[in-house]
Amino acid sequence: MNAESNIALTPTDTRGIAHAILNFLSEIPRSAEPPSVSPRMRSEAIAAAARRRAFIASASLSLPPGPLGWVTMLPELVAIWKIQAKMVADIAAAYGQSSTITREQMLYCLFKHTAAQAVRDLVVRAGERFIVRHATAQALRAIAERIGVKLSQRALGAGLSRLLPLVGAAGVGAYAWFDTRQVARTAISMFSQEIEFTESAPRSMEIPARRVSLDQKAREAGL
Repeated sequence: MNAESNIALTPTDTRGIAHAILNFLSEIPRSAEPPSVSPRMRSEAIAAAARRRAFIASASLSLPPGPLGWVTMLPELVAIWKIQAKMVADIAAAYGQSSTITREQMLYCLFKHTAAQAVRDLVVRAGERFIVRHATAQALRAIAERIGVKLSQRALGAGLSRLLPLVGAAGVGAYAWFDTRQVARTAISMFSQEIEFTESAPRSMEIPARRVSLDQKAREAGL
């Protein structure tokens, strides 16, 4: 097994998780979800379905005991991220904002509740709108590494639960369910408001922003 394989299969390796996050972000999922006349209600339904899928996927992948269980931990994380990313894309589409979704928004939605300090400068709430800052490739890599530190700590604790496969699988699945609920809450909070995009800059600088209003998106969607 080469060094690249070792990184891909070691969940407690911070760089390994960061590498997986950056690969995951290379393609933001598209949504076929149409804009909804009741976006909050539709988003809740999307989130409920995603929570069920996350529970099943996580519990199933965490069943193998011992060393094999450790091998499945990073694939489990990636599988959950894919479910959550599709959920985020569908929620954005339900609010008529699918054309605005970026890597920065996806990182913020997926990891705000687990690594708030790492993503705090990507998206900032200002009153009734969210300001999304463009991040360079170098900045995204640094953020992914900080997220990796948090997730590697969580992975170490989760690995201990695999000593009791059936009980551990239920617990890991329940955590994935809860985690997905938190992601959904962040996504609903963001996409239900106006969103502005700025170039990357220190927080103290005021940058001219491009505003995307809900009314504008509704007109584009023909609502």
